Amino acid sequence: MVRIEAEVDRDRRELLRTSLLDTNTKASPVLRALRQDPDGSREVPLHVWALDERDGGTLGGLVGHTWAGWLHVTYLWVAAEHRGGGLGGALLARAEDIARAERGCGAVRLETWDFQAPDFYRRHGYDVVCVIPDYPPGITEFTLTKRLG
Repeated sequence: MVRIEAEVDRDRRELLRTSLLDTNTKASPVLRALRQDPDGSREVPLHVWALDERDGGTLGGLVGHTWAGWLHVTYLWVAAEHRGGGLGGALLARAEDIARAERGCGAVRLETWDFQAPDFYRRHGYDVVCVIPDYPPGITEFTLTKRLG
């Protein structure tokens, strides 16, 4: 007999996370190799900031992490008064340079919504690899990738 419940349970969540991790590691030679490498299984944060030289205020930034030869950009934001002047592109280029030169990454991935920046990323060499319409309702989400050369 099985009982189905819907409740938030941190202990069961952790059990599922570790069970799935173990299952995936056993099933995938690639994941197994990564997880046997002490540095291969860690997500390493990568942050790049644009600061006002006068007062040190934050004008923009990029927050992401590297893992398994990829840079994953989580957030890229530029203050409204600094948009359109190349600051976003400079932040993105710096993160790509660090990922490639210092961390050995060969590619980048990110997600953005239709009202945010899909065209900005396309101009910087990114390709759309996934489109999810109506996520959330009325908005389209894009996943984009770029090979680093």
